[in-house]
Amino acid sequence: MAKIKPSKGSPYARILGVGGYRPTRVVPNEVILETIDSSDEWIRSRSGIETRHWANDGETVAAMSVEASGKAIADAGITAEQIGAVIVSTVSHFKQTPAVATEIADKLGTNKAAAFDISAGCAGFGYGLTLAKGMVVEGSAEYVLVIGVERLSDLTDLEDRATAFLFGDGAGAVVVGPSSEPAIGPTVWGSEGDKSETIKQTVPWTDYRDGHVAKFPAITQEGQAVFRWAVFEMAKVAKEALDAAGITADELDVFIPHQANERIIDSMVKTLKLPETVTVARDVRTTGNTSAASIPLAMERLLATGQAKSGDTALVIGFGAGLVYAATVVTLP
Repeated sequence: MAKIKPSKGSPYARILGVGGYRPTRVVPNEVILETIDSSDEWIRSRSGIETRHWANDGETVAAMSVEASGKAIADAGITAEQIGAVIVSTVSHFKQTPAVATEIADKLGTNKAAAFDISAGCAGFGYGLTLAKGMVVEGSAEYVLVIGVERLSDLTDLEDRATAFLFGDGAGAVVVGPSSEPAIGPTVWGSEGDKSETIKQTVPWTDYRDGHVAKFPAITQEGQAVFRWAVFEMAKVAKEALDAAGITADELDVFIPHQANERIIDSMVKTLKLPETVTVARDVRTTGNTSAASIPLAMERLLATGQAKSGDTALVIGFGAGLVYAATVVTLP
C-alpha cells in the first residue's frame, strides 16, 4: 500500500497585510430620512451610525475588492503572483456563477490562484480567515488573500424603518502567510440555524423572477431578537476565543467586533469586562454595517489612524445571518 507524502506547510500562519476600500459617496442620515419616518437622533442613539458609504455603478463587488486587495498585497510586501488562493466572502454578488473570486484573482494578476466565494454573512471574514490559516499550515498555498466585500445598498429596502439606515458598502482584505510563531489563534465558530428567520432575505430571487412579488428582494431582520442574541450569546463566544488562545481580557490590546451596531459593541465590552486600555473598533459610526467587510475595514482604519499598531493582540468576532459566528485572537500586521 502506497503512503501519501505529507504536506509541507508552515508551522503557523499570520496576517501579513491589510487593505480597505470605501466607496466615494458618503451618505448621511439625512438622506435616509427622506424615505423613513425617523430622526437623526433616533438613528444615532439606536445604532451609533452617522454616515455610510454607498457604491456607484463603477464600484462593483469585484472593483472594490481589487482596490482593497492591492493595498493588502502591498502592505504584506509580496506580489500578486505569490498569492496561491483567493477567498471572497460576500452575500451581494448577484451572479450565482462563476464565483467573483475568480474575476478578482485574474484582475490582480495572480498566477492561476485557487479562487472561490463563501456565504457566511457577517461572520464571513472569520470563516475565510480560518480557511486561509489551514491552507498555509497545510501547505496548499503559501499566501492566501481573504476578502470581505459587500454592496448592501443593493439589498436595502429604503422604506423599511428597521433596516434602511443600517447598511453600507465597501471591501476589506488581508493577506495570510507563513509565521514562525502562533499569530492566529484557534477559531470558535458555529451556527444556529433554528434562528435563521431573524436575519434573512425577504423572498427568494425566483419569487421576484416569476412575478409573485413586485418588490426587489432585500435584507430584513428582527432587531430585538438579533440584539439579544448578539449581546448575550456572542460575548460567551468571544470569551471562549480568548480562552482558546490562552489570552485574558487584561492582556488584550484591541477588540474588533463586527460593526453591526454600537449598542451591541458597548454591551459586549461591558460583558467581557474589557479594561479601558483596550482599543475598541467603532468604524460603524461612519461606515455602517458592511457585513463581511466590516472587520477588515475596521482593522485597516485602526492601523491607518494609529489607534492600533503592528504586533498588537486583537480579538475579532463576526456574527450574523444564519445565524452564524466566528471568533479568534490574532496578532495585527
